[in-house]
Amino acid sequence: MKATIIAEIGSNWEGDLRKGRKLIRESKKAGADLVKFQMWRATDLYSKKHPNWNIIKKSELTFGKAKKLKKFADKLGIEFFCSAFYPEAVEFLESLKVKRYKVASRTCLFKDPYSLETLKAKSSTKKPVIFSMGMGGSIQKIKNIFRKNKTTCCYCISKYPLGFNEINWKKAVKYNGFSDHTMGITAPIVYAILKKQQNATSIMIEKHVKLKESTGPDAATSIDTEQLKELVEYINLIKSSKLS
Repeated sequence: MKATIIAEIGSNWEGDLRKGRKLIRESKKAGADLVKFQMWRATDLYSKKHPNWNIIKKSELTFGKAKKLKKFADKLGIEFFCSAFYPEAVEFLESLKVKRYKVASRTCLFKDPYSLETLKAKSSTKKPVIFSMGMGGSIQKIKNIFRKNKTTCCYCISKYPLGFNEINWKKAVKYNGFSDHTMGITAPIVYAILKKQQNATSIMIEKHVKLKESTGPDAATSIDTEQLKELVEYINLIKSSKLS
């Protein structure tokens, strides 16, 4: 069974290139296969009255910073990609030659500005797309948009943190990906075991990752890079075990 581990950095780099590079480096050391950032414009998604507005605005991934982080990830040999929330972001990421895209759960609801235009822009690249529908929406509608792309749909519940007992495992194992928002690393390990027992040929696991000193809005429900290393070690053990 092949397992692809995504270190979802999100806003945990806090708009600081030094922290962003450190997260990429530590995720690589931990054994993650990909690092994912989010490319959005704060004013498209949030009100300036939001209690976390300052850190949200600071955590915007600008084109200039994305170029530097992509170059750093390339140098280390770990794949960099993004959730992109507006069409121009897709156009720019294409110039960086990213290999795939993520579609965030909220984009699948078509309530944010430019959601449809952004999905069509990603579709036009014909590159692999990962999406999760933790906030609801129509899977069929998303699959229709990406009918010419290779897609991976992740089981996801958009609750931060998600209680372990809130996971519907019978439903989760029908997906080839698992975007996890529980505390710790137990849930993705259980998912990997269940998929191994199904004789799945490949799985994808996405987990929010932070530095120990991270203080952003995502930090409270993220694992640190030491826990990420532990998760990767367990997943590798499961991959080589005979469970079925």
